[in-house]
Amino acid sequence: MQLCGLFILNTALSHPSFAENLSYAQAEQYLLENSYTSQANAALDQASKLQADAVKNIGLPRVDLNVRAYKFHAETDIPLDGVKNNLENTLSYGVNEKVDQWQTQQNLPTTLTDPLKEGLNQGIHSGIGLIPDTANVVLEDETIRPTLSVMMPIYTGGLTTTTKNIANLKAERSQLNTKQQQDTQRFEIIQAYFNVQLQKQLYNASAFNLHAMQQHYDNALKLEHQGFISKGQRMQFEVAKNNATRTYQNAESNLSSSQFQLKNLLNKQSIDQLTTPLFINRVQQNSIDQLLASYPQSSNLVQKMQMDTRLADENIKAQQAAKKPTLFAFGEYSLDKDQNWIVGVAARYNLFSGIDKNKNVQAAELQRYAAELGTARTKQEIENVIYTSYNALQTAQMNQQLLRQNEAAAMENLRIQNLSFKEDMGTATQVIDAQNQLSALKTEMAINAYKYVMSLATLLQSHGSIDQFKSYVDQSNTDYIR
Repeated sequence: MQLCGLFILNTALSHPSFAENLSYAQAEQYLLENSYTSQANAALDQASKLQADAVKNIGLPRVDLNVRAYKFHAETDIPLDGVKNNLENTLSYGVNEKVDQWQTQQNLPTTLTDPLKEGLNQGIHSGIGLIPDTANVVLEDETIRPTLSVMMPIYTGGLTTTTKNIANLKAERSQLNTKQQQDTQRFEIIQAYFNVQLQKQLYNASAFNLHAMQQHYDNALKLEHQGFISKGQRMQFEVAKNNATRTYQNAESNLSSSQFQLKNLLNKQSIDQLTTPLFINRVQQNSIDQLLASYPQSSNLVQKMQMDTRLADENIKAQQAAKKPTLFAFGEYSLDKDQNWIVGVAARYNLFSGIDKNKNVQAAELQRYAAELGTARTKQEIENVIYTSYNALQTAQMNQQLLRQNEAAAMENLRIQNLSFKEDMGTATQVIDAQNQLSALKTEMAINAYKYVMSLATLLQSHGSIDQFKSYVDQSNTDYIR
């Protein structure tokens, strides 16, 4: 057994290995701080906060500086008929009035004043007739007019408050989305990190088995040369050795692939020596009832979907606000030499726009209903995952106890079969079977531990507490697969 252990150590040292120590906690922290996903989520989170800050002062007066530079030319014909008639009537009336006054004062006969009136009115009519019936007017101007305008909403039907609430809710939802993505990354690093540890165990088990089969084969060659066993018995050991070699080569390839996947996930040029082994906690902290009762408060996914329902509520308010009138104050002051200004209050109520606002409200209410149903369905799925992963976790814990017992029995059986074969009381098949059984047990223990780790990760991720995974590694009453 000492030779076997030395062979495994030498094999591990000769295999492409790691540069420095890296615990699971360090790998998780490195991924969360340096991954592309983390950087993208940080940017989106910051963008949502900025958008919320951008609208926090909505509802305050809006002040604009306006500059209008224009030049225009307008030409039009103005009718003068009415002006001419009014002018002729006015002049005739004035002349007639003066002649009547003179007639009264001088006591003149009408035979003298009437021809006078007629002659004067005829002269007026002839003079007015010289004026054209239309006048062609040309207007031209070229100027720059700066103004300062102010507009302040007084009543918007609640749209201002709703806009702020939606922006703030979206910022909170972005934070929840970032936390959910971090949980997803934690699950990914757990899977990749402990898959390397699993493949290392399978690699070591195959190396151990290959070395043992090689020793059995070497001993069988000696016994064949000495005439203690037949060629057929020796060939049984040779077949077993070849099978062990094939298993070893597959394990080596799988280990290399798992190491590459971890290195690629961490975006590192070289992969480090992993110091956190596969493990199985012998005691489970929380009961299934506690987990099912507490996950709605800790699950980022559930909280995010509940946030979607709140956003849908605000959308209903926004659609209802679109049906209400708006009231705002306005003012404008001219910055040129004229210094003209205007202030006032305006109200607006849309009578028709081609958009059915009632249907928009109904659609928003249905969207809220769908969000509630989606949350309820998601809770069902989470509960199924929690229950299934909890049972798988318990199964792995029970299997670990049985595998430990079987390992001790298999090691003792191998020792007995080796002695029996050397004393010609056992067969080569019995030795090979005993050796394969021990190797299979080591492999099964590693696979069972990996199932436990992934069941635990699935349970914690569904519950929303996968950030506590690190604490399970160092618990008391824990079996480590090294």
